Amino acid sequence: MSRKIIKSGTETVEMNYFYTEITKENINKWQTLKKLASYLNIDETEIVAIGDNINDMEMIQNAGLGIIIGESALAKKELNKIIVSSNDKNGVAEAIENHLLKS
Repeated sequence: MSRKIIKSGTETVEMNYFYTEITKENINKWQTLKKLASYLNIDETEIVAIGDNINDMEMIQNAGLGIIIGESALAKKELNKIIVSSNDKNGVAEAIENHLLKS
């Protein structure tokens, strides 16, 4: 089960939901990014991956720069990767501003 908090103005709504991801064996986000990078002649070390869930783990571990959204399932694991603020606190913007635009 996942939990998501959505803000609308001053109101905060918590959503609990179940979901299932079905993919072919050995196919995941990282495998897809590798194939796309190969097609576009992009070196894997130039890939930046930002994620917040277990299904993002291989992608974050293998990308040239892997960034984990704070307060997520991945942030609780010891992956030795950059951790930014949560989605509620503009974690993706923080990742872009502090780790991509300053490079």
